[in-house]
Amino acid sequence: MSVQKSRVELETMARACRIVVDALDALEAAAVPGVTTKELDRLARERIEQAGARPAFLGYRGYPATLCISVNEEVVHGIPGPRKLREGDVVGLDLGCVVDGFYGDAARTVGVGRVSEDAVRLMKVTRESLLAGIDVCQPGKRVGDIGHAVQTLAERHGYSVVREFVGHGIGTSLHEEPQVPNYGPPGRRERLVPGMCLAIEPMVNVGRPDVEVLADGWTAVTRDRSLSAHFELSVAVTPFGPWILSEPYPYGQAEAANA
Repeated sequence: MSVQKSRVELETMARACRIVVDALDALEAAAVPGVTTKELDRLARERIEQAGARPAFLGYRGYPATLCISVNEEVVHGIPGPRKLREGDVVGLDLGCVVDGFYGDAARTVGVGRVSEDAVRLMKVTRESLLAGIDVCQPGKRVGDIGHAVQTLAERHGYSVVREFVGHGIGTSLHEEPQVPNYGPPGRRERLVPGMCLAIEPMVNVGRPDVEVLADGWTAVTRDRSLSAHFELSVAVTPFGPWILSEPYPYGQAEAANA
């Protein structure tokens, strides 16, 4: 059952989401050839703690780091370590934090140095599929409409959408109901209502949608080892439409007073 948030609670979540996105900006700038994934993890933790927040992933279900960093065929949940990034790598950066008991969660995929045109296109389409899903976050729509929008856009460009991992509700827990698949028919699943908060996160592959988890128990890779991209934003449903929580409230003061 989805927990609806008050405007005050949404503002707290917005602070958390802005801290995450600011840290992702710094990580994207630091993702250059020769940097290790562990160094990026250290930077992520520093940025979050300097902002007065707490890392959301560190220790979560035993996860050993602040940042999930997934390279090339790695889809999600890659563990930072001594690996050095190389020119042309495609790197997924997934990060969360906690502010006053409320979570923010976001991810993006970036290129290291000069990347291939195919990689640029994959990242562009994956981000566009995220925005297509966000556009659907209107009162009265359903969770299935989000997944349908994501899947339709990604597959129109010849890509596949991962099934094993999905988006989720977010609030006082990192993962709340409902689950938000990135695929499926429209008009199904939970109805969207104001105050609902969702972390929408398409994972899109160049090849087939199938994934497998490596021996570390965390890192998910494409089974055919094709390139993958991942984008995520936390979004609130308002009476007037979606609010990407890392951005300013988009509907003006009069609407804000009634939200």
